[in-house]
Amino acid sequence: MAEEAILGFLESHAEIADSGEFAAQHGIDHNEVVNVIKSLHGFRYIDAQDIKRETWVLTEEGKTYAEAGSPEVQLFLAVPPEGISREELQKRLDPSVFKIGTAQAGKNKWVEMGKQISRKVQHVDDKVKDMLTRIKDGQCIDADNIKALKARKLITPQTWKGYSVKRGPNYAPKRKKAATDLTRENIQRGDWRELEFKEYNFSAKGPPAEGGHIHPLLKVRQQLKNIFLYMGFEEMPTNNFVESSFWNFDALFQPQQHPARDSHDTFFLKVPSTTRELPEDYVERVKRVHESGGYQSRGYGYEWKRDEANKNLLRTHTTAVSTRMLYLLAQKPFEPKKYFSIDRVFRNEAVDRTHLAEFHQIEGLVCDRGLTLGDLIGVLHDFFSRIGMSKLRFKPAYNPYTEPSMEIFSYHEGLGKWVEIGNSGMFRPEMLLPMGLPEDVRVIAWGLSLERPTMILYGIDNIRDLFGHKVDLGLIKKNPICRLGIN
Repeated sequence: MAEEAILGFLESHAEIADSGEFAAQHGIDHNEVVNVIKSLHGFRYIDAQDIKRETWVLTEEGKTYAEAGSPEVQLFLAVPPEGISREELQKRLDPSVFKIGTAQAGKNKWVEMGKQISRKVQHVDDKVKDMLTRIKDGQCIDADNIKALKARKLITPQTWKGYSVKRGPNYAPKRKKAATDLTRENIQRGDWRELEFKEYNFSAKGPPAEGGHIHPLLKVRQQLKNIFLYMGFEEMPTNNFVESSFWNFDALFQPQQHPARDSHDTFFLKVPSTTRELPEDYVERVKRVHESGGYQSRGYGYEWKRDEANKNLLRTHTTAVSTRMLYLLAQKPFEPKKYFSIDRVFRNEAVDRTHLAEFHQIEGLVCDRGLTLGDLIGVLHDFFSRIGMSKLRFKPAYNPYTEPSMEIFSYHEGLGKWVEIGNSGMFRPEMLLPMGLPEDVRVIAWGLSLERPTMILYGIDNIRDLFGHKVDLGLIKKNPICRLGIN
């Protein structure tokens, strides 16, 4: 309707001077007229020029007074000829109307204010309501009244936007729809000769290609995996998220009363709550070394309980996988091995900017005869230099299943200080010898989280922005490649 009206009007008139007035004269919504003008202007049927006018519109308070009258008049009309007490008058009126009305009516000298309120005049005109109504109807009022209404926040300025319109170079009384495709039917009928085709936009972008995107954690994981493989390591199978307490703790020579085995730190399963399959001869050797020692160790000197070892849990570290692999290695003629794993572990921790209840652990180990702490330090320098951390320091530490143990620190150029990046050590004889490994075999191992280096690489300071349900999908789609190990 709006398009027909505009093109039809311009057929017999040179110009539409004001789109607002045109819309009002033809009973069409101005927004609809504006949308049509923009469309016709785009196809050069018309030429349009912007028109801007500053107008005044009523605020919500102003609309209320335009309907019900100004507060001062409402208050005046509520005062009977014989007068009324202030308390009684306050009960008759809305609190805001009473407050504003008393101030304005007193200023206009319409009423006598005191404990008893009485009229000073017998009749008043509601000029405020009259001016608001005129503004609402689009009429003009003088500058002084505008200033007064604006001061009372009853009106607010608004920029009105419209167009003046003339015929364009492609003007026609009726828009001709441009064809976008040449069809088989057009060729058969021969009407393609009369068709006006839409110009092809060679600069237009097609729809974005949809596809999967690799998470930053997976990018860093793959690069770390490549580094391990390049160093000759084999990947361990890490598909068991659920593990028994025996493989997760007991086989690592970790005592059953250790705080890490408490439910406050570990997720225990209700169903199935216990494991049914453990190598009995190995279990007996682990029990003996816990209770009374062996292999030049005094053990822990407590009563080891099978029920505690049978409990199922969500693994708290991938070292449980390392334990299984070393036990299997001990069942065959010994050969040196280098293993690694990168997978998810679970701990019952409070969630904050740097901690989650589930995260990823990177673990590497070397098993060979006659290894020393010097070999561990050399392997650590080799591994971490490949991920861009050449400045390392080591600090003595304690772990139940490694002795000696070391915390690993690297110098962070951005922070200008040394930061902890992992843990390491040599597995204890109390852990290795019950498995059946030869006495001269040593195992050096180290571990770190996958999230920390990923957060540093991608400039993320809150782990919940990297992993979990709060992750921004834009980060997943637009994050750059991981350059670990790329020279």
